[in-house]
Amino acid sequence: MKKILKIVALVFFAAFFIAQFVRPDRSNPTVVQAETLESSMQIPENVESILTRSCNECHTNNTVYPWYSNITPFNWFLDEHINDGRRHLNFSVWNTYETRRKRRKLEEICEQATGKEMPLPSYLWIHRAAKLSDRDIEILCHWTETEKTRLEKTQ
Repeated sequence: MKKILKIVALVFFAAFFIAQFVRPDRSNPTVVQAETLESSMQIPENVESILTRSCNECHTNNTVYPWYSNITPFNWFLDEHINDGRRHLNFSVWNTYETRRKRRKLEEICEQATGKEMPLPSYLWIHRAAKLSDRDIEILCHWTETEKTRLEKTQ
């Protein structure tokens, strides 16, 4: 029985070691300034601070990969979260969205924050500072409503 456990452990560690050489692509797509959220929306300093602290790592093309992104399988888990976040909402390509989609995304920002769905609970395990306070949520929702109204007026 000990021999089987040793073989299983050896195979496990060998597979873990080899898996470290199979990594996802961690390069960030190019950011075109004219396409960014900042280029078209009025973002007060307090909102910018919240977005930077709690949203931008997964919802922009400016991800700063943490130390644990070098370890398989965490790097694959993280890569999937970032790609999924960018697919749903990407502030780096905001101006490529149609006005109707922008309004809907602004609504979703408030809904997701209010429902405590974002930032993801799994993200908050390690990034406790990203947690949104009730005041942060209030600020975000007020900003999204203001920007939604502004978008409606420009149509």
